[in-house]
Amino acid sequence: MSDTFSGSEIETLHKGAMGAGLLVSVSDRGFFDSFKEAGVLAKHVAVARGSSDSAVVKEVAGAHGTGFGVTSSADEIESDTLDALRSSVALLETKAPDELEAYRSFVLDLARSVAAAAPGGDEAEAGAIAKIEAALASGGAAAS
Repeated sequence: MSDTFSGSEIETLHKGAMGAGLLVSVSDRGFFDSFKEAGVLAKHVAVARGSSDSAVVKEVAGAHGTGFGVTSSADEIESDTLDALRSSVALLETKAPDELEAYRSFVLDLARSVAAAAPGGDEAEAGAIAKIEAALASGGAAAS
């Protein structure tokens, strides 16, 4: 994928995906739930890295970190994630349109897996997933 995307573009794709999982997690904070959700996020990414048919998903899943710092606020995670997702859609539409649906599916599956990891918070998590879905459907409208 390095011949298609620059390092910073891969970082944007990665930040959008990891941020989606974090956004769902921070939408309903619970100390022990956060550990469960982090474990599910890591497992989902590891499975995608090893078994996805999409080169973009494998590349995104193979990157390290989340793109966010330990002190990132919930508001920062939300705005930065949604911006990264909109930018990711625009990048994929331009450079690899055949990979767009695989990326969208990966991100939504990741977010839904995190939401299902711990009981409670259904309304807040559903709201976060709706924001993720809207950003992924954006058609790159707010690409940066």
